[in-house]
Amino acid sequence: MELDTDRIDDAVLGLLYLNAIQTGWVWKGFDWAAMDRLNQKGLISNPVGKAKSVAFTEEGEKAAKQVFQRLFAKGGA
Repeated sequence: MELDTDRIDDAVLGLLYLNAIQTGWVWKGFDWAAMDRLNQKGLISNPVGKAKSVAFTEEGEKAAKQVFQRLFAKGGA
């Protein structure tokens, strides 16, 4: 089975946003390959390191909010 990594990245980005709005932190406890792709796309800070969190870039936060609403809001806002 071939995976659609763009859809996986959208789901991870949306879940990162959920963490951010609930806790104020963007925890990096997701698949390392997905986190690396999000970093390469310029949406989050580098996930490699001892810190347990990452930061959204300005573009990443906007994209995360949009994908979160599209994937998880009732009515598909």
